[in-house]
Amino acid sequence: MGHVPTIDVSNIDAKALSEIDGACRDHGFFLAVGHGMDDHLQNLMTQAQAFFALPKSEKRAVMRSADNPMGYFDRELTKQKRDQKEVFDYYAPRPRSGPGRMRWPDRPQGFKDALCAYFYASSELAKALMDLVCRALGQPDGTLDQAFSGSPTNTARLNHYPPSDLLETSERKGVTPLGDMALHHHTDPGAITLLYQDEIGGLETLSDENGWIPVSPNPDALVINIGDVAQVWSNGQYKAAVHRVVPVPSGTSRYSMPFFYQPSSTAVIEPIAALGEPKYRPFTWKEFIQGRIDDNYAAVGDEDIQVDRYKIAS
Repeated sequence: MGHVPTIDVSNIDAKALSEIDGACRDHGFFLAVGHGMDDHLQNLMTQAQAFFALPKSEKRAVMRSADNPMGYFDRELTKQKRDQKEVFDYYAPRPRSGPGRMRWPDRPQGFKDALCAYFYASSELAKALMDLVCRALGQPDGTLDQAFSGSPTNTARLNHYPPSDLLETSERKGVTPLGDMALHHHTDPGAITLLYQDEIGGLETLSDENGWIPVSPNPDALVINIGDVAQVWSNGQYKAAVHRVVPVPSGTSRYSMPFFYQPSSTAVIEPIAALGEPKYRPFTWKEFIQGRIDDNYAAVGDEDIQVDRYKIAS
């Protein structure tokens, strides 16, 4: 494969499904145009830039923790290395539900409304994209609906990648040193990720055919990649996208906004039965995602929890 195809998701034909299938087998990424999200994305980018421009004290007033993984953070670890980025993790409450554990900053104006509107729209689009991946795999729409019923666990994030360390020298004592990447190589744990990125670039994916290849910015596109549980559902036919972000050029900043489409808290993850003898044993989404969250805060164990630990020995 060796390239990241651009798919008009408003007009899917056999060629588009074939390109998605090839990409998911080689590196796990494709670009989606015709998504109908343009207004949401422009507003979200404005809000992200305004939030990260706030004084550090305001951002840290909504600092996340191991007990509450929603909010601001500026010292995240990936592969036991500190990333050169700051983030704001959030979710939008379901209609008629309580406020949950989200803490919203007082500024910028309109921040919560913009982020929630994007979250709800992305939830609907992600369902359609999940069906699209199923069709590329030769399975009918709705094959995976059961995994998303019940209590949803979708989350979203704002990313800011600055050109230098966010932490002052006095703040670095006892903190894992920066690694050599803005975001170190990893896979997303969930089903699929929808990402909007600015024009700076730096996102790369690992192709089986060609090694590291760029996921070049396209102002009209959402970047779509499949995650760990999609690899398991495909019984290993599809590859959870290994990706990274290289450091931004001096004097610039990079912004991106991912939405993570994830199974319900009680979902049991196992290969689709129609895809043959299972290569993975069943596991719960709750168990898997908690392990990945824990690894964001401390260099524990050998590496981030990966789905390979659930492989059935051949």
